Amino acid sequence: MNASAPSLPSRRQFLTRAGVLVVGFSLAAPVGDLLAASETLVDLGQPSAGELDSWLAITRDNRARVYSGKVELGTGVKTALSQIVADELNLPMANVEIIQGDTERTPNQGYTAGSKTIQFGGAQLRKAAATAHQALIEIAAKQFSVSPAQLVSDRGVIRVKGRRSKQATFGELIGGRHFSRKVDAHAALKNPDDYQIVGKPLPRVEMPQIAVGKFTYVQDVRVPGMLHGRVVRPPDTGAVKIDATVESIDESSVNGIPGFVRVVREGSFVGVVAETEWAAIEASRKLTVRWNSKPSLPDQDELYEALAKSPSDEKVVTNEGNFATALPQAAKSLAAEYRWPFQIHTSIGPSCAVADVRDGRATLWTASQGVYQLRGALADLLGLRPERVHVIFVEGSGCYGHNGADDVAGDAALLSQAVRSPVRVQWTRADEHGWNPKGPAMLMRVKGGLDEKGKVVAWEYQVWTATHVTRPGAIGQARNLLASQLASRMTPTGPMLGGDRNAATPYSFPNKRCVTHWIHTDDAILRPSALRGLGSFANIFANESFVDELAAAAGQDPVQFRLAYLSDPRAINVINAAAKQARWKRRSWSAPKLTADGVHTGRGISYLRYENQNTYVATVAEVEVEPKTGTVRVKRVVVAHDCGLVINPNGLKNQIEGAVLQGISRTLKEELKFNSMGITSLDWMSYPIITFPEVPEVEIVLLNHPHEPAVGAGEPAIAGVSAALSNAVFNATGARIRTGPLTQERVKSALAAKVASVRRTT
Repeated sequence: MNASAPSLPSRRQFLTRAGVLVVGFSLAAPVGDLLAASETLVDLGQPSAGELDSWLAITRDNRARVYSGKVELGTGVKTALSQIVADELNLPMANVEIIQGDTERTPNQGYTAGSKTIQFGGAQLRKAAATAHQALIEIAAKQFSVSPAQLVSDRGVIRVKGRRSKQATFGELIGGRHFSRKVDAHAALKNPDDYQIVGKPLPRVEMPQIAVGKFTYVQDVRVPGMLHGRVVRPPDTGAVKIDATVESIDESSVNGIPGFVRVVREGSFVGVVAETEWAAIEASRKLTVRWNSKPSLPDQDELYEALAKSPSDEKVVTNEGNFATALPQAAKSLAAEYRWPFQIHTSIGPSCAVADVRDGRATLWTASQGVYQLRGALADLLGLRPERVHVIFVEGSGCYGHNGADDVAGDAALLSQAVRSPVRVQWTRADEHGWNPKGPAMLMRVKGGLDEKGKVVAWEYQVWTATHVTRPGAIGQARNLLASQLASRMTPTGPMLGGDRNAATPYSFPNKRCVTHWIHTDDAILRPSALRGLGSFANIFANESFVDELAAAAGQDPVQFRLAYLSDPRAINVINAAAKQARWKRRSWSAPKLTADGVHTGRGISYLRYENQNTYVATVAEVEVEPKTGTVRVKRVVVAHDCGLVINPNGLKNQIEGAVLQGISRTLKEELKFNSMGITSLDWMSYPIITFPEVPEVEIVLLNHPHEPAVGAGEPAIAGVSAALSNAVFNATGARIRTGPLTQERVKSALAAKVASVRRTT
């Protein structure tokens, strides 16, 4: 598919061409919340009262154009945001159009990340829509010489009650005039009981175009005069410190390639540009570059020892009671170490971007999760003022966190600046696996104590992790772009965030302590950043597995054991809902037995409240374990999910299902391999993911709370999968596996160790 990049009018141009109602509001009020919710502390900007960004416009043909800094990443938020605005405006869904992620047209709402789009972006748009509706009512009241109380609004029309001749569409009421106002913080929001569109299982707005192959992904973007580029990278693939310099380049090695344009070099950044993509591929393969580099990474077998020994800063997350004195007094004490590997963003389509950098300006088409933040980094990279850089979001093939979307934009920008023509850069699978930031490896150590009655009296949790946030941020953070790291020999940086997500236990254990050991970014081994769920995936794996270990030591049912330490009704309800749907039966711990067909069967549960303050999730997994091969087959997964107000049940279920499948893949299969020079898992054979025949039955119970705030759903459901599966394998086999993923080799080894242990004690 060839899709020419549309010539989009700026907001100023749009306002001069169409009759609109403009509703603008300052980001100043919610900035604190946005900063707290964002995965990096970036400058979101706080414009003065006279410099308000426009968020919503009503056109003459009775359509609402909504300008959203939050973008669609395949999660269905474009549809959900449309539902929020349509319902609050009393406008048909078909009359709502979302413009997203454009630094010249949309507000800066930070990254689309952290499951915050509906929670924060949706709330902002709801308030804007309510203010717009209030303004329309005021205009209609004046036009019809009635009080606002005499008006009724429905499907984009406002009319006087009992007088059908007195009515006008939203577009007619505007009459080509421009209205600019702040969002009224006190604008009356619609009562959730009156929602007509929110809460309905509507199909995703972009699905018809996707189904017939007409949807434009970033890989489809084409612009006039566009060339193609590829980057030739050093051998230390994926290392946080790229310790490689160029000794020489033999440009004659690419002579004779039809359509070849030139070699581009800046520091250790080396690229080729050609008239066709194939010529660029051929040139990147044939260009002879001599690198001066040396091995810098530890042996993979020593990964977790290296994490524990890495320079780190200790932060006490929680410290209640006195763990140090309580544990020695416990009737029974346990300790365990859990390990989680580096993992990859497994976007099926490799990252792509198009850049046009010339005449002191830059325009980029990208699947970035933060167009304003990327704009600042690109401006720094290119030596331009930010207002001279225009970043336009075009949807990619999913991201699951900080993948290569920003980096490929940096690649394209440097190449385009060098040749003064538009350049498209399409990463390869090896680029994506090798060079995008990785979900950091983590080490967790847990201790717990029980009294004579099997009650928890002490709990300590320690985690060693690098930051999970090295996204390009505000001005001055070009160093977080791979192109800048190569060109200027920089290492990435970022605030210490994400690794402690869900590290603190949600249970009311007495004498509990939680400590995060923040590994310095320079010592993170591989370049770290956000992967779906951030640290919650490994932290829940360790926390909830150890809760199961305590339950087993106490001889108690895992469900009842958890409920005994929870008082929040929503937490209790979500666990009970999952247990009911899964037809959970109370159990006492006993030695597992083989079924007639020679497999172990078991089930496990996990519970979490995402970030300890948002979405509630309980997950029950049912597995079969084949002892001869170590194969774990997931037969059924039940998820009970409470994210407050449900905007679109279908979209929410799609999110949960996707999270479950990705969680299974990460728990059973995904482990990044590397040697002293860098990453070796550069294809799907060396980094396998779940396949269609391995997809289990997934059952979802949604607990809707229309009068509670809507919170995120993109990440929470994945966080509990690893622990539920680990606990199910333990229930099936009696073998506890504390290192992820639960591969065939690890399962077989654990089963063999279990058998050997039984033999020694009999």
